[in-house]
Amino acid sequence: MNLPSAIRVVLMLTMLTSSACDASLGGGEATVEADRLATNATLRTQQGTRFTMHELQVPSGTTMREYVSPAGVVFGIAWNGPSMPDLRQLLGDHFDRYAEALASRRTRRSPVVVELPGLVVHSSGHMRAFTGKAYLSDALPPGVSAQDIQ
Repeated sequence: MNLPSAIRVVLMLTMLTSSACDASLGGGEATVEADRLATNATLRTQQGTRFTMHELQVPSGTTMREYVSPAGVVFGIAWNGPSMPDLRQLLGDHFDRYAEALASRRTRRSPVVVELPGLVVHSSGHMRAFTGKAYLSDALPPGVSAQDIQ
């Protein structure tokens, strides 16, 4: 393999790897497709004036909604269904902050409410009935409130 071919392969692998890693809260709109592929979900999109909502339905029955600003950034996610989604994938770079806050909680049986600067995560449920949402409070588009993420 000559050098230009090797460089092309490395660049292509880098692009594929980076889009899979960025598929999360704070990532670009194109990362919704990476989430769909990772979960083998079907996708339905609703275009609005304040944001676009991508709804992913996974085979287990869980629904995930990813909210994308007009600037193309995933600013919120919500889920409900019989199983928890992979929050490490959905929260991306924000997962470690979430996990640290979760570890410092005194109780383990109540609904999860994590409110950090710039990141809010609410999660509750039990077997076969999970619900939650996470959003970047600093990235909410004008005219969008936390209540719009459902």
